[in-house]
Amino acid sequence: MENVISQTLRVILPELYLVVMAMFLLMVAVYKCKRVCNAMLAGTLLTLAGTAWYLWPMLGVAKQVAVFNGMFATSAFIVFSKLMVLAASAMAVVIAADWLKEEGGYPSEFLVLILLSTLGMLLMISANDLLALYVALELSSLALYVLTAFTRDNAKSSEAGLKYFVLGALASGMMLFGISLIYGFAGTIGFKELGELFANSAPPYSRGVILGLVMVIVGFCFKLSAVPFHMWAPDVYEGAPTPVTAFLATAPKIAAFTLFARLLAQPFGLLFDQWQQVIIFASMASMVLGAFAAIMQTNIKRLLAYSSIGHVGFILMAVAAGGKDGMAALLLYLALYIFMSIGAFGCVLMMRRNGRYVEDIRELGGLAQTYPIRAMVLATFMFSMAGIPPLAGFFGKMYVLLAAVNHQLVWLAVIGVAASVVSGYYYLKVVKVMYFDEQTQPFDKDMPLMLRIGVGISVAVTLLFFLAPSSLVSQVKDVAEIMVK
Repeated sequence: MENVISQTLRVILPELYLVVMAMFLLMVAVYKCKRVCNAMLAGTLLTLAGTAWYLWPMLGVAKQVAVFNGMFATSAFIVFSKLMVLAASAMAVVIAADWLKEEGGYPSEFLVLILLSTLGMLLMISANDLLALYVALELSSLALYVLTAFTRDNAKSSEAGLKYFVLGALASGMMLFGISLIYGFAGTIGFKELGELFANSAPPYSRGVILGLVMVIVGFCFKLSAVPFHMWAPDVYEGAPTPVTAFLATAPKIAAFTLFARLLAQPFGLLFDQWQQVIIFASMASMVLGAFAAIMQTNIKRLLAYSSIGHVGFILMAVAAGGKDGMAALLLYLALYIFMSIGAFGCVLMMRRNGRYVEDIRELGGLAQTYPIRAMVLATFMFSMAGIPPLAGFFGKMYVLLAAVNHQLVWLAVIGVAASVVSGYYYLKVVKVMYFDEQTQPFDKDMPLMLRIGVGISVAVTLLFFLAPSSLVSQVKDVAEIMVK
């Protein structure tokens, strides 16, 4: 009995630490630091770092371990995914630091909401039955709804929060109905029990279970902003505060994708032929729409929203491929996407004129003449997202395409290459405006220290990853192999 309790505490210790620190920082916010201050920022970053410190020893777990009667699990794949979420959350806090303190400061609850949303994501990744999955997903989503509408005096932010909440509630309802169908026809919601059920029964499998799985996939596609459930993304990305958009574009996607991959590969692995068709369609549609819909955008946050939809299509290609190669490509792409996306939104935060943030791409005209380093950094992220070697984005796309080809999805890989070529147009359009268009009014010269640190880390990883890619590539292959055993 003592061994069971000890093992359970060891597995959930990172989440316990995170929730205790989040409650402590909430008390600090209420009684000592109602506006964001250095102490709250330091406490938030230390909380995220401490959670990662507790997780790190578990990275060597050779097989999946389940606790709480099978509802909560850990493995090297799960721990690696959690570390990526923590990295994305920390980077989002770093680039948001000076925005949070400007003009008297935003309420400190912003940072607590980031931590609570991160907690929900960690629980999502470890969820080992469908009910735990749903509860953790809603914990994360509720905090995200509030963060999206955090600047209450801004009409666009309030509208974005309302749209995200209404459509999110619809997607959650569909997912919950799908879970109820699976339970009704299979008689269980545990990942292990579902896997054993399909292993012990012969095809054709229950149509009710397949319908329930499709509805769960639809719910995930909304959370991932995959076509045709992407309609919320451009408006929410544009209306939400830029640091919140950076957080939305990275951490929730990592959590949803890694849980989605586990859900499909483990309990529903034997239904591969049924769900692969849905994933292939979503992947293809997301890549094509993400490539063409961004061409006419003039707001850089909307452009990055459609860019994100295109990247989702590429990651779904890795899910559709399946197997060790597909899971390794998924993890590698997500790990590199953190820095590209956070860095790009950090560059948006750099574009200020008379204290006002500038989001119109045309306002970047002549940036290379007045601020050559800012222009070079933003151009680096644009080229990386386009998949141009030797930048980090090239490696992410290359491994996804190789996984697709290795699993007989050559035609889907060809569509991915074509979509990348088309998307290169709108990425290069941003570079063209900065380097060749007429100079506009200069931006504010001052660049906050924390923002410089966040963007500096992102551009360093994006530029220099090609010098030593083998360590990360071998790590993702090792944890992917554990997941697909």
